[in-house]
Amino acid sequence: MPVTNFDSKEKYRYQNGFDSYLESEAVSGALPVGHNSPQKPPLGLYAEKLSGTAFTAPRHENKQSWLYRILPSCSHPPFVQATPPDGQEPVLEQSPARLHHIPNQLRWDPFDHESDTDFISGLRLVAGAGNPTLKQGLGMYVYAAGKSMSAQSAFYSADGDLLIVAQDGVLDIRTEFGWLLVRPMEIAVIPRGVRYQVLLPSGPVRGYALELYQGHFQLPELGPIGSNGLANARDFQAPVACFSEDHGSIALDGPNSYTITAKFNNTLFETKQPHTPFDVVAWHGNYYPYKYDLGRFNTIGSISFDHPDPSIFTVLSAPSDHPGTAIADFVIFPPRWLVGEDTFRPPWYHRNTMSEFMGLITGAYDAKKGGKGGFVPGGASLHNVMSGHGPDAASYEGARNAELKPQKVGEGSCAFMFESCLMVGVTDWGLKTCHKVQEDYNEHSWGGVKVHWKGMPEGEKGQEHLL
Repeated sequence: MPVTNFDSKEKYRYQNGFDSYLESEAVSGALPVGHNSPQKPPLGLYAEKLSGTAFTAPRHENKQSWLYRILPSCSHPPFVQATPPDGQEPVLEQSPARLHHIPNQLRWDPFDHESDTDFISGLRLVAGAGNPTLKQGLGMYVYAAGKSMSAQSAFYSADGDLLIVAQDGVLDIRTEFGWLLVRPMEIAVIPRGVRYQVLLPSGPVRGYALELYQGHFQLPELGPIGSNGLANARDFQAPVACFSEDHGSIALDGPNSYTITAKFNNTLFETKQPHTPFDVVAWHGNYYPYKYDLGRFNTIGSISFDHPDPSIFTVLSAPSDHPGTAIADFVIFPPRWLVGEDTFRPPWYHRNTMSEFMGLITGAYDAKKGGKGGFVPGGASLHNVMSGHGPDAASYEGARNAELKPQKVGEGSCAFMFESCLMVGVTDWGLKTCHKVQEDYNEHSWGGVKVHWKGMPEGEKGQEHLL
């Protein structure tokens, strides 16, 4: 079934398309016709341009939108650095001096749910690389929240685009562009600079996120696959314009107070303004938030022999300046049929020049056992650059001795991977403070790997390696 059957039903209208030039107006006539910044925009609105790339970026890369709003977003007092709640240490800091670059394979038990955090205070940086001030690298997060953000608050990140992977619980995300309902088995991308607010209509939530400090996500090239397959552009959904009216006669006069939180070089800053940030009546452009149902992914695989490279499962890719090499790939392992003849069907043992951070949204992953001390929903693993990994001993033996008939794996399951060409460091929180690292991960997974070597055949002396 190429559409997920969600427990929480959709309640919003959307526009469809990936990297499309879209337009939306909540009031007829709010969009100017034929130009972007008229002397007096329709309905007394302000025109504001939101640029996601340099003005002179090549046309096929250029990202920008025009917003038509009641008050411009610059109308606020100066930001001040936010104080961590209850004297907590900042958990978003990513300076190289505070990251642990280690070759060990790591796996985490499911991260805790939280009752007293909202989406922003519940973000925890687990690992990362690079520097947002240079617009290089990425950050890998988990989030856990037990309450909605205040209705009079908004958040934005100047550091990068945020890809959100919902694992447990529903996110009702209000953005300047409109609303997105994001449920487990859906992802959302909030571009750099876009202000948003996260509500929790079904209670506590938990999930994963990746912040991309450089570039933007693209659909992977399909090459000989052809013109369709993997994540199809028509299945991505963008919001329609929706706005509120809460303001005074001038920008610094209004009946209420809204707290705007900015993430700037992995540090949080706050300001308060007396007018709503969600006052965009109309917009047009190709720089906007969007979501995608992972159940619509068109999985490609071998129908003869061997397990192809996992790049065939790529949903979104953020390329580096080297062709074919990504700063970040978002890859999923959804339900799929395996039919390879004389083939070890799970992923093979591997050492990779890329770093692999994996999480499990639901179900069980076919190459790793679940249960206590295993790979289970809400947990994660990290196999850094050139750290060996692969099926655990039990999974290997099961696949080695399996009857090779057509088999559907992953029914009711979906694992994912953030893959990066960068060597990532792990934060203090990820390595120590969270208390979720499985100390016996290696022994549990590969300590029992059997030796199947049969020894030198009788009469065989082997090939001499010396001249």
